[in-house]
Amino acid sequence: MLKIFKYLTAKEWRQALFSLIFIVAQVWLDLKLPDYMAQITRLTQTEGSEMRDIWLNGGYMLLCAIGSLASAIIVGFFAARIAATFSQRLRSKLFNKIDSFSMEEINRFSTSSLITRSTNDITQIQLLITMGLQLVIKAPIMAVWAITKIAGKGYEWTLVTGVGVLIVLLMVSLLMVFVLPKFRMMQILTDNITRVTRENLTGLRVVRAYNAESYQEDKFETANEELTAAQLFTSRAMVFMMPVMSIVMSGLSLAIYWIGAYLIDAAAMTDKLGLFSNMVVFSQYAMQVIMSFMMLSMMFVMLPRAGVSAKRINEVLDTEPQIKEGTLSEGKPGIAGEIIFRHVGFRYPDAAEPVLSDISFTAKKGETVAFIGSTGSGKSTLVNLIPRFFDATAGEILVDGVNVKDYKLESLLNKIGYVPQKAVLFKGTVASNVAFGENGRDEYSEDDIRKAVQIAQGSDFVEEMEDGYNAAIAQGGTNISGGQKQRLAIARAVCCKPEIYIFDDSFSALDYKTDRMLRSVLKKETAGVTSLIVAQRIGTIMDADQIIVLDEGKVAGIGTHQELLASCVVYKEIAMSQLSEKELVS
Repeated sequence: MLKIFKYLTAKEWRQALFSLIFIVAQVWLDLKLPDYMAQITRLTQTEGSEMRDIWLNGGYMLLCAIGSLASAIIVGFFAARIAATFSQRLRSKLFNKIDSFSMEEINRFSTSSLITRSTNDITQIQLLITMGLQLVIKAPIMAVWAITKIAGKGYEWTLVTGVGVLIVLLMVSLLMVFVLPKFRMMQILTDNITRVTRENLTGLRVVRAYNAESYQEDKFETANEELTAAQLFTSRAMVFMMPVMSIVMSGLSLAIYWIGAYLIDAAAMTDKLGLFSNMVVFSQYAMQVIMSFMMLSMMFVMLPRAGVSAKRINEVLDTEPQIKEGTLSEGKPGIAGEIIFRHVGFRYPDAAEPVLSDISFTAKKGETVAFIGSTGSGKSTLVNLIPRFFDATAGEILVDGVNVKDYKLESLLNKIGYVPQKAVLFKGTVASNVAFGENGRDEYSEDDIRKAVQIAQGSDFVEEMEDGYNAAIAQGGTNISGGQKQRLAIARAVCCKPEIYIFDDSFSALDYKTDRMLRSVLKKETAGVTSLIVAQRIGTIMDADQIIVLDEGKVAGIGTHQELLASCVVYKEIAMSQLSEKELVS
C-alpha cells in the first residue's frame, strides 16, 4: 500500500505537511471547547460570578468552533487537491505503461481488468487520500491529546472510557476478519462484470443475430449477483458500525454521569463543584476519544479495498514490457525497404506448440510478397512480428539490414504502413483518421489526405458524405460499412508514405472489382515500396512477385503463381477451390 505513495511529488508532500499544521490547530481548538465549557459550568455554580465572564467564555467557544471549521475547510481543500492531482498522475502513468505493453502483457492482464485498474482502482486510492488526510492523521492526534487531557481526572471514568474503546476496537477487528476477504474479492468481481459488459456490447450484432439476449442476460445476471452479494455482505457488516458506535457513545456518557452522580453525592461540599466540572469536561473529552477511534474505524473500512487497489495498480506499473527498444534509428546505408526472415520461429506464451517454425525468405525493395494458407497457419502472426507486436522466439528478422530488435520502436514503426485484419477507426473525422499518427512527419496536407483516399478507392463515398473529409466518424467506425472502414484504414497507411506496407487480410471486405482497382492503383502509385499481403483469396495475390504458402506454421512453398501451381500441392488445392481451370491459367 505504501509503495503507491512514492508517486507523490515533493509539492504534494509539502501540501500534506502544510495541512498537518491546520489539523493540529483544528484538534487544539476542538479540545479547548471542553475547557471553556468547564469554566462556564464553574461560573454558573459560583456565587458572585459576572454575566460578562460567562459571555466571554461563550465567545471564546464560538471562536474556537469557527476556527475549527476554517481549519477543516483548509484541510479538506488541500486533501482534495492532493488526491485529484495524484490520481491524474497515476492515471497518466498507468495509461503510458499500458501503451508500452506488447500483446503478451495486454493478454496477461486482460482488457477489462486494465480498464478497471485505470478507473475504479484509482478512484479507491483517491478516496483514501481525501479521507485519510482528514481522518487518519487527525484521529490519533486527537485521541492521544484527549487522553492526556483526561488523565488524572478520575480512574473510574478512565476505566469506563477504556472499556468503550475496547468495544470499538473489538468490533473493528471482527469486521476486518470477516470483511477483508470480501473487499479483495470485490475488485476481481468488478473486473468480471466489466468483462461481461464489454463482451456483450462489442458483440451486440452477434448476440442479436443468434437471439442470444437471454443467454447474455443470464451471464450478466450471474456476474451482477456475485458482485452484489459481495457488496451487500460488506455493507451489512459495516451497517453495524454506526449503531454500535452510537450505543457506545451514549452508554459512555450515561456511565460517566452515573458514576459522577455517585462521586458527587459522596464528596464533601467543597469538592462537589470541582467533581461536577471534571465530570462535564471528562464526558466531552471521552466523546472526543471515542470519535477518534470511530474515525479510525472508518479508515479501516476503506484501507482494505484501497490496499487491494494499490496492489493491482502497482502490478501494472511494475510490469516491464517484454519488447525492449533498441538504439538504432536507421538501417544500413544503401538498403531500404528490404525484409529478411532467417529461420524465424514463434511460440505464444505458455503454448504447447510453436505457431511458426523455421520461416526464411527475403522481400526486396519494391517487391510484393503475399502470404496464403489455411486458417490458423500463422499468416497474421508472421507479419505481426515485423512491427514487433510480438518478438520472434527463434531466428531473426532484418529490416533494411538491421535486426528489428535493434531499432528504436518509433524508428521501426515509421518505416511501416500497417493495415490490420480488422479495420480500426477512431472517433473524429475522415481526415483525422486518414492522417492519424506521426510516422516521422510533422503534418499532412489536405492534398496528401485526398490522394491517399483516392488511391484507397474511397473518394466516391467520402465526397458523398455530408461534410466530405470533415464528416464525423463514430468510435470504431460504427457509422460506416465494413468495406468503407477498410478503405479508410488502407488510406491511413498510404498517407504516411512508408518504406513497407503490411496488409493483414485487408482486402477481404472489398468486392472483386474494388479489390482489383485498388491493387492496380496501389502498385502504380507506390512503386518502389515493399508490400506484404496476407490474403485468403487467390485473386488478390496472383500478381505478387513472390507468394509464400504456409501450412501449420511452416513454409510449404515459395514462388510465383504459376510456379506454385506446378510445384506446391497446398497452393494448388487452395487455388482450385476458388478459381476455375480457365482462371488459373489466365
